[in-house]
Amino acid sequence: MSSGWNTIESDAGVFTELVESLGVKSVELDELLSLDADDLRALAPIYGVIFLFKWIGNSAADGDDAGPADGTYDPAAEENLFFAHQKIQNACATQAILSILMNRPEITLGSALKDFKEFVSSFDADLRGETLSNSELIRQTHNSFSRPTPFVDETTEHRGDGDDDVYHFIAYVPVNGKLYELDGLQPYPISHGECTDETFPERVIEVLYRRIGRYPEGEVRFNLLAVVHDRRELLAAVGDEEGLAREQEKRAAWKRENILRRANFVGLISSLVRGTIAQMDQAQFQKLLSDGQAKSAERLELMARRKRDNQNHS
Repeated sequence: MSSGWNTIESDAGVFTELVESLGVKSVELDELLSLDADDLRALAPIYGVIFLFKWIGNSAADGDDAGPADGTYDPAAEENLFFAHQKIQNACATQAILSILMNRPEITLGSALKDFKEFVSSFDADLRGETLSNSELIRQTHNSFSRPTPFVDETTEHRGDGDDDVYHFIAYVPVNGKLYELDGLQPYPISHGECTDETFPERVIEVLYRRIGRYPEGEVRFNLLAVVHDRRELLAAVGDEEGLAREQEKRAAWKRENILRRANFVGLISSLVRGTIAQMDQAQFQKLLSDGQAKSAERLELMARRKRDNQNHS
């Protein structure tokens, strides 16, 4: 099993640049702020959606060995679509995106992903997952969007034991006339019945409402991203200069944010702290230190209180 996949942020700008870095053409990801079929339809053409949620092992939200909590396992579907078992914990975001890209033939994958798809086409889901986790190109591209930190070893795998919060990404995609849920932690693709590109917005929103309804009341830690055609190309084709300008501004903001994500500011912060302390006497330094410790204690207590409240609701 491969190692060295870092955690990356669930962000439309991150994922859009990630797929472009892999050679994919004319695709972007957009965040949806509501579970509304009309809002999703407004982004057409839609290739699929990525759903982020808090992973709770062996919960009612995910089903059990007898079958999924919603829909039905479709083992035969593996022969006609791309589905891979997840072998690395932190790879689930990229794997969910690939589960959509690889199953939409109208998407231009680029030579690297096209070759990868052809190479694993005859593999079963388990071997596809192993091959994906050992792909240096995909791993390095994925890791290039992780935040640098000298304090946490993000390559250490853990499974949300105790008080850890672990989040998981899965894909929903209309393919071969059905709506499929592609979750690398499940043994097979999950079919949610007949579905076309036209009916996808209503069908997937229905499935998501049912899934969210199986979580404890008050759980709101979800995120939904749509994989769609590059909005700039669509707006340029209809001559919408104002809309195109907004999209260009959005892309510029994404680029700035991704540059900042890759930056390591520890040296700068350390220099600023040393410079500030050098201008203080001992009494001032002790007061600053005590105030900081008090604020840290307050934040820790607030986090602990929220965690207790969540447990009481479960």
